[in-house]
Amino acid sequence: MTMPHTSAVPDRQRRAVRPHVPMRPLWLCRVCAAAWPCPPARLLLGMEYRRDPVALSIYMAGCLFDATADLIKLSPNPAPSPADLFDRFLAWTARRRAQ
Repeated sequence: MTMPHTSAVPDRQRRAVRPHVPMRPLWLCRVCAAAWPCPPARLLLGMEYRRDPVALSIYMAGCLFDATADLIKLSPNPAPSPADLFDRFLAWTARRRAQ
């Protein structure tokens, strides 16, 4: 009799993996509540776009545009720092290509 493949961790097979996606308009991760893109989201996005890093940068530039509009509406004074938003959304994509 063959034993089914089971995990040592109970219920591991039944748990769904939740993607680290943004909760708009706050731009926080729906899973870990960190500023999105959180480290797990960056890792997953990097894997998804591993064959086309330019497309990743374009996608993240679109997210930067949307996040800027959302975050300024939520907190106009003081508005989010453009440099901080650039670092959060785009700078990591260039560092990833350089590796």
